[in-house]
Amino acid sequence: MNRMQLIQDLSSTKSWDVIVIGGGATGLGIAMDAATRGYKTLLVEQADYSKGTSSKATKLVHGGVRYMAQGDLGLVKEACHERGLLLKNAPHLTKNETFVIPNYSLFNNIKYTIGLKFYDLLAGKLSLGASKYISKKKTIEALPTIRQEGLKGGVVYHDGQFDDSRLALNIAQTAIENGATVLNYVKVTGLLKDNNKKVSGIVAKDIETGETYEARGKVVINATGVYVDNILHMDRPDAPHMVRPSQGVHITLDHSFLPGDNALMIPETDDGRVLFAVPWHGKLIVGTTDTLRDHPELEPHALEQEIEFILNTAAKYLVKKPTRKDVLAVFAGLRPLAAPSKDGAKTKEISRSHKIILSESGLITITGGKWTTFRRMAQDTIDKAIETGVLSAKECKTEHLPIHGYVQNSDVNDPLRFYGADMTLINKLVADDHSLGELLVPNFPYNKAMVIWAIRNEYARRVEDVLGRRLRLLFLDVHAAIAAAPVVAQIIAKELNRDAAWMQAELKDFEILAKGYTLN
Repeated sequence: MNRMQLIQDLSSTKSWDVIVIGGGATGLGIAMDAATRGYKTLLVEQADYSKGTSSKATKLVHGGVRYMAQGDLGLVKEACHERGLLLKNAPHLTKNETFVIPNYSLFNNIKYTIGLKFYDLLAGKLSLGASKYISKKKTIEALPTIRQEGLKGGVVYHDGQFDDSRLALNIAQTAIENGATVLNYVKVTGLLKDNNKKVSGIVAKDIETGETYEARGKVVINATGVYVDNILHMDRPDAPHMVRPSQGVHITLDHSFLPGDNALMIPETDDGRVLFAVPWHGKLIVGTTDTLRDHPELEPHALEQEIEFILNTAAKYLVKKPTRKDVLAVFAGLRPLAAPSKDGAKTKEISRSHKIILSESGLITITGGKWTTFRRMAQDTIDKAIETGVLSAKECKTEHLPIHGYVQNSDVNDPLRFYGADMTLINKLVADDHSLGELLVPNFPYNKAMVIWAIRNEYARRVEDVLGRRLRLLFLDVHAAIAAAPVVAQIIAKELNRDAAWMQAELKDFEILAKGYTLN
């Protein structure tokens, strides 16, 4: 179903069962859950799917080792369960990743070996593999570029790895295939209320055409991440702030800084944070930070001290010390943490568990949580709507639901495995027109057919949609993305019937965006 048909659904449907505001991991998960239960479902997102936080994760489907250290065992157990389900439901987007903790004291060898055995226990039958202590020699074999001076050994454990915005897209497609209307670039400008002052729908504007629509529904769900307060204030101008954004920054380096398939985990940095270095799409993602910010932004920028923290910490553990000129891309996302009760609270002290709030108006808001638990968050949210009596009771169907693109036994070394079952159809485009096999830029496997596929079948509307969230090039190598942009703009213009002025403005917008992803 194309965007025009989805807009037609928005225009012609008199009443919805479920209206979801927000197209990140949480909102898309709710739309998929609602649609698969059989509810008439609408989701609107002001930008592109996963444009905000949900495309800027550490690319890990994990139980959360550090939450175990904080004593939040319930969250860890739930996350480990959901991790196991996701690896089964979306094998084309996920993989079992081996992590190694290098230890420079004998005490840490013992501490993390015992701690991670408990982590395995919490995962139960959905464990991805047993953790174990390894010798100094084995640690060096696993992490060839690790600092060897003072190394006492290491601990190996397993967690999941994934492609965040590709998963968001595939969840959107799964929801649509199950009858939902899921629209990007449609912004909510107001809430509708009935005579009893209960929320009864939304007013939404199509960003592309400027046309405004009213949609009425039995329940409206606010799943806007760091923007939940904006919707709460539409409902009630004096509503208290529920979220405080916490910024997480990552840098992308060449894979030579940590060759091989294993990931590095530093459990205790100088300021008590956790740092990961994870192989991803042929590069190395290093992060993250935890910095409280005052205001939400759609495109937050890394602070200088965050970049320095990541580079300096990585340099303490890697033989090849990364510098600013080695950074291929830098990206920042904002976590929607529950607002601390006191200004001095540190982000690591704020729970990552999700919270569901029912307003007097009947508006349901979900906040907090993390990518790994998106499915459970969605289930809990729809269950809450049923509990309030606005929806007839229907059982959740997502626990063992294959996500769009599902293929078993995909080759983890195939750089294009994230397309899953769709790869056959993209190859057919190239077979029908060999010119579409032409690569966008050297050294990356992305071709023109993938751009056409993104527009026709993956709801991409802009250059950044394609290069940022469909092909991930913006996150892997900013300069390569800038080089590919003119070709991508030409293809979009032809496919969507845009003029030369649109192309010029689009390329200028992308250039400005890309500057925020580069240090040099």
